[in-house]
Amino acid sequence: MGKDSARPATGPRERDRERPAVWSAYGKLLRLFRERAGLTQQALAEAIGYSLEQVASVEQGRRPAKGTLTEAAERVLGAGGALRVLQEDVDRAKLPEFFRDFALLEAEAASRFSYDPMLIPGLLQTEAYVRTLQEAHFPPLDEEIVERHIAARLARQALLTRKNPCIVFVFILEEGALHRLVGGASVMKAQLRWLVECTRMRNVEIQVMPTRRAVHNGVNGQMVLLETSERLRFASIESQGIVSVRSSRDEVSEFWLAYGMLRSQALNTEESAHLIERAAGEL
Repeated sequence: MGKDSARPATGPRERDRERPAVWSAYGKLLRLFRERAGLTQQALAEAIGYSLEQVASVEQGRRPAKGTLTEAAERVLGAGGALRVLQEDVDRAKLPEFFRDFALLEAEAASRFSYDPMLIPGLLQTEAYVRTLQEAHFPPLDEEIVERHIAARLARQALLTRKNPCIVFVFILEEGALHRLVGGASVMKAQLRWLVECTRMRNVEIQVMPTRRAVHNGVNGQMVLLETSERLRFASIESQGIVSVRSSRDEVSEFWLAYGMLRSQALNTEESAHLIERAAGEL
């Protein structure tokens, strides 16, 4: 996805509604194990290297537990994996609500192909690039939601290096996305350098659609194609924070045919890497 945007939430009631139930369930479980261990919140915070405010917020379901907190709490409280087993759900719940169903499919993918016409693809964005996009949302998002969406985007990027099973990625992006100065020259230079690093991953291919190819099927908009290990195929399109997933064989087949044509029209991976390096060098 591109911006992974979300509808704004500005007040306490809206924030409460957006807080996922799994955060509350996790918090209650953490408190149960803490009390069984005879520890205060302060004592647990000191034992796991977090602040009292962070522990209290997690127990109250006001913020999600990070993986490092979970692992430390498992060790100190002897939770036997009860907290660890919830971590994936806690992380997924950070995603904007409209995106969660697609994220479930994405997590089961054996391959993921995408075309992005405006921005660097979400899975390849640096933290500074993500932050710029989230802070540019209008109407403005609550700061808590901005931080949540940034954390969720970065957590999703673990898919790039997942080993079991490994996912094959192909990203096609428009040349214009390399020159859109999201966050300014320094942020964009770091972003392009990271793209170059990503081209060296064995399971990742990045192709650039050159601006000189004025007309092609991608001008109709962004798309993501998924195939699971069971060979089920899905197509997804996103616009203005609305995600639509297609699973009809005939409809999805047309998306895959269109994507095959896009790959043939884009620069190959070596040419694309050179173009990205050149764009970074110009900043």
